[in-house]
Amino acid sequence: MVNPDLRQTASLGATTGRLEIAAAHGDAPSGIRLSLVIPTYNESKNIPEVIRQLSALLDRTCGGAYEIIVVDDDSPDGTWALALELSKQYPTLRVMRRRTERGLATAVIRGWQAARGNVLAVMDGDLQHPPDAISALWSEVEKGADIAVASRHVEGGGVSDWSLARRIVSRAAQVLGLLILPNVVGRVSDPMSGYFMIRRSAIQGITMNPLGYKILVEILGRGRIRWIAEVPYLFRERTGGESKLTRSVYVDYLRHLLRLRISLLPLDRFLRFAVVGFSGVFVDMAMLFILSDPTMLGWGLTRSKLIGGEVAIVNNFYWNDRWTFGDVSSRQNRLAQRIRRFAKFQIVCLSGLALNTILLNVQFNLLGINRYIANAVAIAIVTGWNFWLNLKLSWRISGIKA
Repeated sequence: MVNPDLRQTASLGATTGRLEIAAAHGDAPSGIRLSLVIPTYNESKNIPEVIRQLSALLDRTCGGAYEIIVVDDDSPDGTWALALELSKQYPTLRVMRRRTERGLATAVIRGWQAARGNVLAVMDGDLQHPPDAISALWSEVEKGADIAVASRHVEGGGVSDWSLARRIVSRAAQVLGLLILPNVVGRVSDPMSGYFMIRRSAIQGITMNPLGYKILVEILGRGRIRWIAEVPYLFRERTGGESKLTRSVYVDYLRHLLRLRISLLPLDRFLRFAVVGFSGVFVDMAMLFILSDPTMLGWGLTRSKLIGGEVAIVNNFYWNDRWTFGDVSSRQNRLAQRIRRFAKFQIVCLSGLALNTILLNVQFNLLGINRYIANAVAIAIVTGWNFWLNLKLSWRISGIKA
């Protein structure tokens, strides 16, 4: 539990993984408008200068109506203790020490849970995020933006002295995000940014399940955000301490993208799609048995799979068009429109069928797995792929939302 005394440190227990932002505390001192969270781990060399610069800027920008919350993951270098000492000099500084949990994204949410302002913000504590951009972010929120993001990829922004390899990795991560979550990652020029401000009302009451370092993707995916503003900033090289970027950070980023992608699927429609797909499994399996089993026709596995898969595709299209996406197809029931839907469905499912066939052959011919078990595994893997592409392509004719 967070101690209400601004100069005290709070020890937090383990996170449940799912975190929610409540309304601003009723006992918040009148005048607190902005709560800025700085997640830290071994930043004792940087935190004094960060707090000094931010305090000077926010005193001018917000007239003192702010709080800075350092959330430290029990740094071995005593960052939390140093920050607590600094709070004697800076009365707007609060310190939270987490002893049994780790992770930048959850640290940010924990800080926001304890925050008392109606505008929430986050920035790194290593001076790679220049504090002077905070004024521009605040200005955009004051104009009415739901979220203001500091971006390296708008005019005036950039990175300093990054190697070509690091630039490629950064861009590759962004492209990966666009492939998995195009409607989320594509909303801003710099979805990897960890420097932004957001109105509490945009995320209040929303359960979040962040993972790793890139919390902005979680916010954009789950928040009630309409107006997005971006301001440029120059990403600086670290002057003290050590970088936290490791291979595991990128693995967590990928896991986060996939987990968010699954959670944002329309569950009721997906369940109907899965039921239809399950009926297609019986059709597919029956055809595979009739065509390839040595006791039946005994045809080759690949030819049998392709024919059985096509029959299952026709079956699945019929029931998806009538039931899963019936609300869409009922408004577009002309023959030409139905043919276009089937053509798109066919293209999507044929790509899935190609993947399915490869997986089936690898399991059966190389791994020696029973043909029917291998087929079921392959079908399960491509189901999510087929649903998402069909949701976005096959049943979105004429701009009607699926």
